[in-house]
Amino acid sequence: MSIKKIAQMTGCSPATVSRVLNNPDYKCSKPGMREKIWKAAMETNYTPNEAARNLKKGQTTGQNNYYIDVLMTRMDGYHADPFFQELLRVVESQIHKNSCILSRVWYKSVFSDDKKCQQERIENVFREMFQEQDENRDGLIIIGRCNSRVIRQLKKYYKNIVSINRNSTNYEIDEVLCDGEKIASMAVGHLSKLGHRKIGYVGKCHGEARFRGFSETLLQDHLDLYPEYIIETSQTEREGFEAMKQLMTLEDPPTAVYCANDITAVGMLKCAAQFKSSRYLPAIISSDDIEEGQFTNPMLSTVHLPKENMARFAMSLLLDRIRGGHSEVVRMELEGRLMLRESCFSLSEMNQPEYCI
Repeated sequence: MSIKKIAQMTGCSPATVSRVLNNPDYKCSKPGMREKIWKAAMETNYTPNEAARNLKKGQTTGQNNYYIDVLMTRMDGYHADPFFQELLRVVESQIHKNSCILSRVWYKSVFSDDKKCQQERIENVFREMFQEQDENRDGLIIIGRCNSRVIRQLKKYYKNIVSINRNSTNYEIDEVLCDGEKIASMAVGHLSKLGHRKIGYVGKCHGEARFRGFSETLLQDHLDLYPEYIIETSQTEREGFEAMKQLMTLEDPPTAVYCANDITAVGMLKCAAQFKSSRYLPAIISSDDIEEGQFTNPMLSTVHLPKENMARFAMSLLLDRIRGGHSEVVRMELEGRLMLRESCFSLSEMNQPEYCI
């Protein structure tokens, strides 16, 4: 009945609703339909368990069903970063598969920026978030880096929190981590093995584990860190495009670049395609392994992050804490995996294929 209601609200078939709620990889033919379906699911407190739908009526179900909120800290809109968009899809499906209710999804990029958290009154943000008294607040999943002060505030509202991240919370809360330092070290170490000695970095720098991993790997491999090769961005496609233009103006640019995330690298590839006449085509490697990176030409080399397992283990940790299974802070670390494709080549192969998207 609930699926039929969502279908009526969104103007699609019940079969499409079911596929979206159960399969994070399912692609709707109509743009924006997936987001519309999940919005309707949250509005109706949808859960696959019929008993849970009686929670609003105050009826006893004989089974525990939980209201789960999600906080996105690396984006202010659904389409800002494909990696987090893809990760959210998997988290939504995990909440659904565990017969829980996805209550709301917040987008608060200010929470990932330490400088902004110091300058702005985050108390006002919290008042806006929690202006309504809501007893249905069983757990919170944080997706992305989160300022430590913000985490302490969130713990006043939630007893049960888990983070999915590339930057550790330093045992503030339960977390499933794919260590950003190790991710960057894996990527930069590969560039070093290919003979590159002038390696650039494009992405966030302040408080960023991937930048630390980049810097430390250069030091370990006895490579110089050139300040002009470091371009700090907010890790968007547009800024990746502009970063490549900036590197093109250098008299002696880097022969290889590590991008902190895939969508930045996609922007760099698009810039290289647009300005082919510059003949500046560095080896590029990044991290995340988003779907779009597999359709660039050349295909993007990257470090794969296991999104499915990150979401699955995060949900398991959260439910275990909610049910009293553990009280200590748990940190679960998963490994990344190199995905070597055409955008990453050795120093001796600088006449690589043309860049185009």
